[in-house]
Amino acid sequence: MLKTAFQRYINNYRGFTREIWILTLITFINRAGTMVLPFLSKYLKEDLNFSYEQVGWIMVCFGFGSMLGSWLGGKLSDKIGFYKIMVFSLFTSGLLLFAVQYVRTFWGLCFAMFLIMTVADMFRPAMFVSLGTYAKPENRTRALTLVRLAVNLGFTAGPALGGLIIMNLGYSGLFWVDGASCIVSILIFTVLVKERKKPADLNVSESVTEIPASVFTDKIFWIFLFVCFITAMLFFQLFTTLPLYHNEKFGLTEFQSGLLLSLNGLLIFFLEMPIVSISQRKNIDKLKIILWGCLLMSISFYVLLINVWAGTLIVSILFITFGEMFIFPFSNSFALSRAPKGHEGRYMALFTMSFSLAHIASSKTGLEIIANFGYQTNWFVMGTLGILSVAGCIWLQKLVKAEQQRL
Repeated sequence: MLKTAFQRYINNYRGFTREIWILTLITFINRAGTMVLPFLSKYLKEDLNFSYEQVGWIMVCFGFGSMLGSWLGGKLSDKIGFYKIMVFSLFTSGLLLFAVQYVRTFWGLCFAMFLIMTVADMFRPAMFVSLGTYAKPENRTRALTLVRLAVNLGFTAGPALGGLIIMNLGYSGLFWVDGASCIVSILIFTVLVKERKKPADLNVSESVTEIPASVFTDKIFWIFLFVCFITAMLFFQLFTTLPLYHNEKFGLTEFQSGLLLSLNGLLIFFLEMPIVSISQRKNIDKLKIILWGCLLMSISFYVLLINVWAGTLIVSILFITFGEMFIFPFSNSFALSRAPKGHEGRYMALFTMSFSLAHIASSKTGLEIIANFGYQTNWFVMGTLGILSVAGCIWLQKLVKAEQQRL
């Protein structure tokens, strides 16, 4: 029985092309190498002695660079192809990371972080388009899930490696290793993967066929982006306000908070791919799955209102993790399937920009609410925002159904 269960689990990872596995490998190397991010605010505050306000502004420049990079990466992927953008983005951001360690002034770092993130985040929409090209049509959602697993594993390994490098080589070593990981991963990609044109079937939507010619007139997509923005805002609380709450309310150590985040990563690693495979076999509507994910994520914050027992932290993590598994792989797939021919990059650019904007808004909003009204108010506000995303999903389902009926 165990052997059968294991075989079924392994079968979830079958059927991918060689290029998809190579893309997954370089994504893991690149994300594991993104060691600067978890230590950036610490580096700016403790090593360069900037004030909290200055660190905040540098991080805002970081966020806006990410947004601009996402838009440029998508637009240029449509113009000159995803392959060239991916190579340019990772190779150039590697060189920029080598250089940024020598920038030590406030305005210099504001500009440097904006520039680095503009170049680095051109990679994301281009990579999404590449998955649509290299994956077989029936495997695209699973391919997106596979790359998400690589991102999660990379982010799990990165901070631990980064901490070891800082202890032995200092922050300078961190920038050198981070830059080198970008260059090594893209060199592996260029040697092993050749450029390929987008297949015609990429432009045939799985759930929608009457699609506006411009992303700016696609009402359904903009409502979908609103849902993505809210769910990303809720998800980023996991890395901003929740670790603070663990310590201030329940006295959890950094190690104990880390274990809770590890639970999130382990559940995703073992369960996300089977969930995606089962939903595809049963042909469950993507928007219905996203709706359930939004509801679970909303409940995860309402659970925190019961603040008399530390066990609620585990319950909350379970809800937010299953919400994440239901939302993110299917929202990636819906965004890609929605894009008409020649507009894939633009659609994926706006999709990734919604996450960049949510990253900026999430920590600022959450911390401001906590500073003025306390943690309980923040959990109530976040849970209620989750209910708004549920309403958005219900509205989306009605609009998509009406669109299909008009054909």
